[in-house]
Amino acid sequence: MPKPPHVCSCGRVVPHGERCACQIARTRARNKRHDQRRPMAAQRGYNHTWRKARLEFLKYFPVCARCGSPATVVDHIIPHKGDDRLFWDKSNWQALCKPCHDRQKQREERAHV
Repeated sequence: MPKPPHVCSCGRVVPHGERCACQIARTRARNKRHDQRRPMAAQRGYNHTWRKARLEFLKYFPVCARCGSPATVVDHIIPHKGDDRLFWDKSNWQALCKPCHDRQKQREERAHV
């Protein structure tokens, strides 16, 4: 039996498992505000040198450390927060697939803030 729809805080009825258009718009606006304050990727250290090191690391560790899928992201186990020593410490790197990095890892980091 299908699950019933829910009522959004704006009053719209939304099918189960979906988000209301107002929720999507709020999320996009929040992300845009965050991105405007955030330094560019190259300013955070993710430059050509990082891209080369990342590709080399993924050659040796092609599988996600969490789920076993093909890895596409090199993640810093301990967030470096601008610390170059921690940024380049390969023992602080792990190979992850994009879904594990974007969902699980980011959720963990937000919980520790």
